[in-house]
Amino acid sequence: MSRYARVLSIAGSDSGGGAGIQADLKTFAALGCYGMTAITALTAQNTLGVSGIHGVPPAFLKAQIQAVVEDIGVDAVKLGMLHAPEVVEVVAWAIDHYRLPNVVLDPVMVATSGDRLIAADTVSVLVRELFPRAVVVTPNLDEAALLVGHAIDGVDALDGAASELLALGARAVLLKGGHLPGDDVVDLLAEAGGERLRLSSARIASRNLHGTGCTLSSAIAAHLALGLALPQAVERARGYVVAAMEAGAQVQVGRGHGPLNHGFAPVPSVRLPLAAA
Repeated sequence: MSRYARVLSIAGSDSGGGAGIQADLKTFAALGCYGMTAITALTAQNTLGVSGIHGVPPAFLKAQIQAVVEDIGVDAVKLGMLHAPEVVEVVAWAIDHYRLPNVVLDPVMVATSGDRLIAADTVSVLVRELFPRAVVVTPNLDEAALLVGHAIDGVDALDGAASELLALGARAVLLKGGHLPGDDVVDLLAEAGGERLRLSSARIASRNLHGTGCTLSSAIAAHLALGLALPQAVERARGYVVAAMEAGAQVQVGRGHGPLNHGFAPVPSVRLPLAAA
């Protein structure tokens, strides 16, 4: 007997299918993992923006996590939209209670369309409760600027900003530089007390970038579930996202920011020894 590599997404639902748990599940499947979800909020959303958010009661979020973990089990966790302090507290409880491994935190605060997805009073709770519990935090520059309290101007500022984020309690930070101008996109992986890995790729001209951050964090979690170390998981995940962006660049979905092509080259579900559960 064998089992699948199991990844749980604790995040919001995107009714348009481009981001949130929908992007997460597509990513898990494309990378050969078994995906599960605990939904934190429903959004009325499409390629043009977010028109409504309906939070899931914290007690029901807890019930979803319990149902999944106590039966199927988890090899890695992706955290996405956590819009309220009580939601963050449920997630922190679950990580400790179930000793959830390989937690990847994508601090989702603003949608691609510019719509805010998190309450202001949630940010400090998120930092306090989840930064130390995650193996890596994956903010984009807008999210990082909100966290450190100032703009991050240029590639040369990535190292300093990463150090500030580590000082907030993160064990590792993948600071994404996609919002900076230039022909290349530079990201920086910084681990507390460890070496730094700078990743660069040519910028892809595309309006279909909705869900890029969700997809990257999900891909990292998937590769961690498959047994890769963090630097290798980040490199593989980044390669997958770049290829998915290229594959979806010339496709029109809706009238705004469309999704990546998550299924450009899916791999069969990976089987792991059952004894490793």
